[in-house]
Amino acid sequence: MGENQSSPGSQQRIDKWLFFARLAKSRTLAQGQVVSGLVSVNGRKIKQPSLALRPGDRLEITRPVHNLVVVVRQIGERRGPYEEARLLYEDVSPPVVPGSRPSSLDQAVRMPGAGRPTKRERRAIDRLRWDEPWTEE
Repeated sequence: MGENQSSPGSQQRIDKWLFFARLAKSRTLAQGQVVSGLVSVNGRKIKQPSLALRPGDRLEITRPVHNLVVVVRQIGERRGPYEEARLLYEDVSPPVVPGSRPSSLDQAVRMPGAGRPTKRERRAIDRLRWDEPWTEE
């Protein structure tokens, strides 16, 4: 990082910083997170992606699985590799308690008998439908 970027008076737009720190896949998505109220800076919900972010600011980002809390260490110059982006912030998120929320794998598992019928079940359903005496002709 450049010397002017690490000085205490340096600042950067929050959407650019989220993109540079790899906390958002694109700058447009970072702007969307900010505008929708999913990002708080120092305990205040913000709606402006042009908010100036400084080193030492505390960000709370609401995510579907768990909330992310980070403290800004440096202002970014570019979107670099993960190792470089990781130096821009310190993760102070509370640890996720196992079992408090279902994981994405748990959400994807179907209960037995739920979902599409098997071939055998489908044939039984078809037999019931065709053998119904109350069908209109």
